[in-house]
Amino acid sequence: MPARKKDESKEYVLKMAKENDVKFIRLWFTDILGMLKSFAITVEELEGALEEGMGFDGSSIEGFARIDESDMVAMPDPDTFQILPWRPREHNAVARMFCDVLKPGGEPFDGDPRYVLKKNLKKAADLGYTYYVGPELEYFYFRDSKSTEFLDAGGYFDLTPLDAATDMRRETVLTLEQMGIGVEYSHHEVAPSQHEIDMRYTDALTMADSVMTYRLVVKQVAINHGVYATFMPKPVFGINGSGMHVHQSLFKGDKNAFFDPKGKYYLSKIARSYVAGLLKYAPEITAVNNQWINSYKRLVPGYEAPVYLSWAKRNRSDLIRVPEYRPGREKATRIELRSPDPACNPYLCFSVMLAAGLKGIEDGLEPPEPVEENVYEMNEEERAKRGIRTLPASLSEAIQLTEKSKLVREALGEHVFSAFITNKKIEWDLYRTQVTGYEVNRYLPIL
Repeated sequence: MPARKKDESKEYVLKMAKENDVKFIRLWFTDILGMLKSFAITVEELEGALEEGMGFDGSSIEGFARIDESDMVAMPDPDTFQILPWRPREHNAVARMFCDVLKPGGEPFDGDPRYVLKKNLKKAADLGYTYYVGPELEYFYFRDSKSTEFLDAGGYFDLTPLDAATDMRRETVLTLEQMGIGVEYSHHEVAPSQHEIDMRYTDALTMADSVMTYRLVVKQVAINHGVYATFMPKPVFGINGSGMHVHQSLFKGDKNAFFDPKGKYYLSKIARSYVAGLLKYAPEITAVNNQWINSYKRLVPGYEAPVYLSWAKRNRSDLIRVPEYRPGREKATRIELRSPDPACNPYLCFSVMLAAGLKGIEDGLEPPEPVEENVYEMNEEERAKRGIRTLPASLSEAIQLTEKSKLVREALGEHVFSAFITNKKIEWDLYRTQVTGYEVNRYLPIL
């Protein structure tokens, strides 16, 4: 940002901290797996932190694949300064800022997921595009973190009687808005005790920060009410899991590059190529968008989660959906990728989706014909005839595809790519050697 604007932002932060009697500032950053990390400084250190950053141990960013301790600098982004509403406000308030992670010399650290997204957004900007996203994160409320006891038996858009869940959703929306995050909808989801709050679309960097904040706020409000909220993709067998459908579009200035009044579905050639890029590279980016063992328990036919690589307007069994165009709403023209889940790292997820879409545009790809029939009801022969491929069925399959992917390697950069693959292999090895309750119950009595 220009020096003057940066100086103005710093002045604004110092002024807000003083006016709100802020005593502690939490500096937030994200590790490779999308876990929020934090350390606190006092207001006396704030001015120095804004100028020079604060040193910390950078190995905390590496997930399970911890390397030797390394000195890094957390440089607060003054534009992300917000008071934490759930902390005491009257006296000694607590604020937060997201940080960019730098090397001691001041250059960006390649292992910082926020930097990875910034690099991908710069590629889009160099082509004249701004990348907008609007993710819909689903989650469950349970009685506690040790069981999956529901709080309600409601269904999709049900107005359940005033209970803890309704109050928590309301409080969560109000807290998000207090933190500068616009909310569009909130409602009960399909499964019992499952809910969704949709944030108003914005640029991808702001949104990735907002996703990290959203997940914390949902959990914090639940804790305040004595219950537990989880973004685990498939916590309960036999019912729908939780997804993070990501609505996305590219703008050139204030014009939506995805809109064409004469195009099929009102989609431009750019939008169609973007869709084609996502369809082509979807299997390679799945390990990033669905990065946990449990993610693949959600990606199975029959539970509203997409498995087949197809696109359409109305069909919710497809991987990509084109929401209905309404006259006068050109700016709302967008496509929706339905496979990611809410336990991903949003910085990396948005990076690989954008990279796949831009590659589709660069190569002038055309998507196959849309599939308006229910893909789940086709047999294998019909799907093969129409060239409908599938997403990987396990984390192991997904890792193998991602490891060979030139697109993902370029999008994430060598450091994050290698560390991410190492992390996922560690996770798969830990999982595949476990003996589960299912195996004991099924095999012990008969073998």
